[in-house]
Amino acid sequence: HTPTHPHRGRRIVQKTIFPMAARRCIVSVYDKTGVVEFCTNLAKQGFEILSTGGTAKLLSEAGVNVKQVSDVTSFPEILGGRVKTLHPVVFGGVLARRTEDHLGELKTHNISPVDLVVCNLYPFVETTRKEGASPAEIIEEIDIGGVTLLRAAAKNHESVLVVSDPDDYARVSKALTEDDCKVNASLRRRLALKAFRCTAAYDSAISAWFTEQCAQADLAADADAKQKGEELSAKDEREDPLFPSVLSLSLERVEKLRYGENPHQEGALYRFAGEPAPFEQLQGKELSYNNLIDIDAAWAVPCDFEEPCVAIIKHTTPCGIATAASIEEAYPPALASDPVSAFGSIIAVNREVTLAFVELIGKLFLEVLVAPSFSAEALEWLGRRKKNCRVMRSNPAVVTRPVSLRTVHGGVVAQSADVAPEVESEWRVVTKRQPTETQMRELAFAWRACKHVKSNAIVLCSGTATVGVGCGQPNRVEAVGLAASRAGEQAKGSVLASDAFFPFADGLRAAASAGSAAVIQPGGSIR
Repeated sequence: HTPTHPHRGRRIVQKTIFPMAARRCIVSVYDKTGVVEFCTNLAKQGFEILSTGGTAKLLSEAGVNVKQVSDVTSFPEILGGRVKTLHPVVFGGVLARRTEDHLGELKTHNISPVDLVVCNLYPFVETTRKEGASPAEIIEEIDIGGVTLLRAAAKNHESVLVVSDPDDYARVSKALTEDDCKVNASLRRRLALKAFRCTAAYDSAISAWFTEQCAQADLAADADAKQKGEELSAKDEREDPLFPSVLSLSLERVEKLRYGENPHQEGALYRFAGEPAPFEQLQGKELSYNNLIDIDAAWAVPCDFEEPCVAIIKHTTPCGIATAASIEEAYPPALASDPVSAFGSIIAVNREVTLAFVELIGKLFLEVLVAPSFSAEALEWLGRRKKNCRVMRSNPAVVTRPVSLRTVHGGVVAQSADVAPEVESEWRVVTKRQPTETQMRELAFAWRACKHVKSNAIVLCSGTATVGVGCGQPNRVEAVGLAASRAGEQAKGSVLASDAFFPFADGLRAAASAGSAAVIQPGGSIR
């Protein structure tokens, strides 16, 4: 019997040969940071350097001995530089394993093997963010040859070293010097992984941009068809800008955390690739997983208010929220809403933190303080009086993403961000008794504050400050009772906001018994 797979069951070992001929390096980079110094060192170690376009010009002007790729391929750059390295002489040298068969083929075709590829990519993502950039300009920044070089070198990393990040130039130079250019397998694998991650993130960004372009074109086509009275395209033929048929995400690990939500869980912080950090830590202990979750919840509150706002948050739940003419005026009523729970909380504000504000905080133990800016005097006071408090300055360049994601068993659920503007002119009063102008202002504040409380959510407010918060209860009547108990005497004359309708009258009766004078809720109960 002749086996279908003659190699199955026995291990095939190919003899690998590492020739001592002159080593060849291909350098083609958009980001030229450090490339002159790196290539100068490579030349000293005997590398023959091939390059293209602007990179070759820069190296040559710096005194580095460099050959144009076109001189080796005997084929010029064409199509305005769109085709430079895409040639069998280049990719044969990059993809050839150091085996007798592959090296023999290279010799037959007079191709030299490539030992090192240094490449980074056109700034596609940066161009998409450039104001006024046209689709043609953006498409021109889609790198083809660079991505292909990185993938080819990374695939053949056992024989070819691939460097995709200028931050790696120093350690690669050191490894080449120490090991007589025989870089260990571990570093080769890590650099190959980095290259594949680079191209994956790049392709993900291109896919996301094209998804948006297709969605915009579909919307324009539908609007045109509607205006002309023509039939709209089928839904399954349109690309959804928020929920594309394929969702590609590219995330970069920022840091590993001490642990996750609990000490027995591991944790890490990731950021969307290429995006700036949303906060800068100015002082204090390292951030924990729970700190990061709480910061996200806390910062969302003052961002929802135009007026100076103070939000005191514990375990993603508001202890107190208040607005006033200044954050100094807003802090006392925000604290008074639940002073006990405020111990060990996070405070977020939407104005600069001053010395007067931190002096109001005084001895209250804080985990985190978040603000758009801090005065020098406030920072000096915090460094002296609350050195362990994590002080975070927000980055105005980071905006809310249009879609929020959450992992569930077996996948991810997505929803549009909760940023829809409130149209108060569409609100309806469904009782005979009409709210006063003051109550309407209070109800508007309560409704906005209620958005940041976990369901079942009940918020009691007086003026523009919470006086009692009831959250996360399995029924709405208990949530009312919890909010009323925290409000105490302040419940009398307060207004109440509920995140959903009251299914029975008992919740409203409990609110009235506590002393609430007006209620805002979305409606919908059939009882």
